[in-house]
Amino acid sequence: MSAPRPELPTLPATFRPTLTRVVLLSVGLAMFVVLTAIALILERLTPGERASFVFVAALFLGVLALLSRPRVAADESGVTVVNITRTRRLAWEEILRVNLRSGDPWVFLDLSDGTSLPALGIQPGMAKQQAIRDARALRALVESRGAGGADAPLGG
Repeated sequence: MSAPRPELPTLPATFRPTLTRVVLLSVGLAMFVVLTAIALILERLTPGERASFVFVAALFLGVLALLSRPRVAADESGVTVVNITRTRRLAWEEILRVNLRSGDPWVFLDLSDGTSLPALGIQPGMAKQQAIRDARALRALVESRGAGGADAPLGG
């Protein structure tokens, strides 16, 4: 028995791992505050050492902010996949299939050029059911607007 067909989300629609993003940014901000406070509280540190503490704290926050960046944004003309350091714009017709198989760390988009593009914006790590709903919604959009097929499992 197949899963019920999801309603098409209204466009523009953005899919992102919200819980993961909140955790990463919260931890990054907390670590920045703690390391900066330590740099200011310790009396025996030189100004250079204090600056090093703050720099490391900012670097740590920056890395976690990069890790929280992934998203998949769909609009009338196509899909923008934003991964950690790269962004790729796809027309609807370029996406053949949306895959999220059991055990996959994130969604993969099968493309018309024969490649597969990871879409880290939909990942089941901390919110599996949300990721499955998002993947189904994206698949429904692909099927209604492009050349997408429906023969690969979603979730499982």
